[in-house]
Amino acid sequence: MAKNFYVIIPAYNEAKYIGRVIKKVKKYSKNIIVVDDGSKDRTYDIAKNSGVKAIRHIVNLGKGAALKTGCEYALRKNADEIIVIDADGQHEPKEIPRFLSELRKNDIVFSYRKRYGKIPFVLRLGNYFINLAIRALYGVKLRDTQCGFRAFKAEVYRKLRWNSQDYSVESEMIANTGKHKLKYSEIPIETIYSDKYKGTGVLEGIQIVFKLFWWKTAYVFRWIGKIIRGKN
Repeated sequence: MAKNFYVIIPAYNEAKYIGRVIKKVKKYSKNIIVVDDGSKDRTYDIAKNSGVKAIRHIVNLGKGAALKTGCEYALRKNADEIIVIDADGQHEPKEIPRFLSELRKNDIVFSYRKRYGKIPFVLRLGNYFINLAIRALYGVKLRDTQCGFRAFKAEVYRKLRWNSQDYSVESEMIANTGKHKLKYSEIPIETIYSDKYKGTGVLEGIQIVFKLFWWKTAYVFRWIGKIIRGKN
């Protein structure tokens, strides 16, 4: 395993699950950061009392903002590798060693849920459109673009760094992987669904697809601008 890898857990109103998630993650890492994103329940208190680093947003800013807070804290602590995992118990921390092993030969490691057919149809439909858009626009071929369990090397964080504050962060991270031609892979993971309707539905999927087009357009214009400035 990596000598200095950090596990980031963004959390919002996850008092029911966060204690169990932390306990499982502790089996694989002593460097755990829980970012409580303005929860109204006891999420922050439970995390703080679990003996891990707990950071609190005063108000709810969104998953993307929580992830950024956690990642930048880890970088200040000289992290070599970063793993991000959801706080709701859907992801199995026992998969962490597999991510670290795969990360030895990649810049970033994504994951896909093996029992994808058990995901509610409305969530699968939203994910389907996003998968197609990412493949067409950025050339990144993934089976499950919305799975939040992933790992990346700290040295590529500035290339991955996202502006999204909400759940679009999953897609923007992939878009930046394609833009910067980072080396990536995708591994299968077990997933436990505790909340039937949590995830990217059709409406959210359409919104993310629009953002994917916008990010691509903005990138092309910046690229053209650099060429023009270079000629002058």
